[in-house]
Amino acid sequence: MSPETTLAGVAVLIDAGPTYEDIDPVRFLGNRSSGKMGFAIAAAAVAAGANVTLVAGPVALATPPGVARRVDVRSALEMRAAVLAAVNGADIFIATAAVADWRVAEYSARKIKKGPSGAPVLELIENPDILAEVAAREPRPFVVGFAAETDHVAEHARAKLVRKKLDLLAANHVDERVGISADDNALELIWPGGSETLPRAPKAELARTLVARIAAHYHARAAA
Repeated sequence: MSPETTLAGVAVLIDAGPTYEDIDPVRFLGNRSSGKMGFAIAAAAVAAGANVTLVAGPVALATPPGVARRVDVRSALEMRAAVLAAVNGADIFIATAAVADWRVAEYSARKIKKGPSGAPVLELIENPDILAEVAAREPRPFVVGFAAETDHVAEHARAKLVRKKLDLLAANHVDERVGISADDNALELIWPGGSETLPRAPKAELARTLVARIAAHYHARAAA
């Protein structure tokens, strides 16, 4: 591994997986994220020499060997608290988690029952934007975002990169068969000065390529 693609001695913070926003004791709002890509990136970062902290949503995945610390969370608010608690020591933040955009305004401590009045009306409130919050810090780590899009992938991803002032963004197309829960993936890597397509490959292989690209961009910024 070349000096430009290694992460030896670099502290990397990664969030991964979904968040679950509880409605009542038996129901929640969630998404299809498996956490596989984030965990593969954690493994690749360890292999590149990084000191890795992994904040994981509710996933059924073993901690990759060599990860220095894993913090398990359930909700977006818990993930935000865990990320902010760890980010001060991080050189790179890789936000792979599919954080829920909304949560219910009022959690019901009892199971919501069917009744003659029909389905309940759930009031939703917006969750904090963890990625944007980290990117707005001063000083801040090198910030890598992810975007899962169903259409106009590059266009939406470029807009997200600019809006959130990210250093790098990895975007992919998703539908019922591709991207979120599959064992392989393809990414469009976007940064302020350009882009690169990382072709479809098993997530472990794609993660190694992505980590090498992240390391190269990180070192280039540090040398600038």
